[in-house]
Amino acid sequence: MTFGKFIADRRKDLGMIYRDIAEPLGVSVVYVCDVEKGRRNAFEKEKLGILASLLGLTEEEKARMYDLAGEQRQEVSPDLPEYIMGNDHVRFALRAARDLGAGEAEWMGFVEELKRRNT
Repeated sequence: MTFGKFIADRRKDLGMIYRDIAEPLGVSVVYVCDVEKGRRNAFEKEKLGILASLLGLTEEEKARMYDLAGEQRQEVSPDLPEYIMGNDHVRFALRAARDLGAGEAEWMGFVEELKRRNT
């Protein structure tokens, strides 16, 4: 799944046309078409937030959209840099995980532990 396909599928499912997306984002219809077809990069974070509202995305779908946007741009998902850069302990944890070769099982265990503590 690409960012463009994700957006196009959701837009079509809602019966929306390009203009329904373009006008609230302040971009042209051609620009939206190009994004959906992968000819332009995914929108910036601010526009992604607006887009999520327009498309009525759930929090899970919104996270998926941010991940797809980051993948397309070959960057960290746009909703994460501010959090990462604003917390020294997060950067420390990421580097430690990288250096120690933490895999999916370790990360999923960590996430489950966080969820357990918050319930």
